[in-house]
Amino acid sequence: MAYVLRDGVAVYYEVHGSGPAILLSHGFAATGRMWMPQIEMLARNFKVILWDLRGHGRTDSPAEPTAYSQAKSLEDMAAILDAVGIPKAIIGGHSLGGFLSLAFHAKYPERVAALVLNGTGPGYRKDAPREAWNATANGLADEIERGGLEWLRDRGAEGDPTDHKSVAGLIIAGRRMLTQTDGAVIESLPSISVPTFISVGSTDDSYFAATEYLEAKIKGSQRHVFEGAGHAANHDMPEEFNAALGDFLESNSAAFADLGKNS
Repeated sequence: MAYVLRDGVAVYYEVHGSGPAILLSHGFAATGRMWMPQIEMLARNFKVILWDLRGHGRTDSPAEPTAYSQAKSLEDMAAILDAVGIPKAIIGGHSLGGFLSLAFHAKYPERVAALVLNGTGPGYRKDAPREAWNATANGLADEIERGGLEWLRDRGAEGDPTDHKSVAGLIIAGRRMLTQTDGAVIESLPSISVPTFISVGSTDDSYFAATEYLEAKIKGSQRHVFEGAGHAANHDMPEEFNAALGDFLESNSAAFADLGKNS
């Protein structure tokens, strides 16, 4: 476990295993711990990097709202890779973390060897649906403000009150990082040419159609539906998820051959 200092904000990360690097980002109100069911499998052949977003888990929760944004999250991801000495990695995430992974590819395509997207949407091209999404994100922040960290107990695998140091950080993150401002990510999808693993639970009604859209727009992507799983398919069906992800990584091992030289 370690921290990278970014403009006075200590951003937490941890590294498991060795080999080609995989940076995994978590969803809103979760932490890097949500990927623990995958660590043993991945760390056999990869250097797995987990981290906590601003306002989450072991990362600082600054009081100033301007310290939170998706742009700062992308810079945090790049800074963590730099701290570990990784110029290029497999970039993956769940939900908000998956969206950030797509945004990271849009900003730093030369640093992305592959994408792993779990329960992820591409954002919105039009203002009206984006405004509806932002209303939902702000509503979640309002719920946390009313219910405190105990609100997370109803989030299943995605949230645990004991994982977080600051309810205020989560509230600001919901309003500043979960909300979206433009259609840059959805517009970037046709430019993605790296191997891409897309996964979704069959009961994840909020993201099922979004993953179909990702598959249609990202050339050569592989989409896996986990029957009976919800939003966090990696937790609901870890053995099946690990098998599918492992197959994807094995089938694209040639694309990662040079990454191990960075580890």
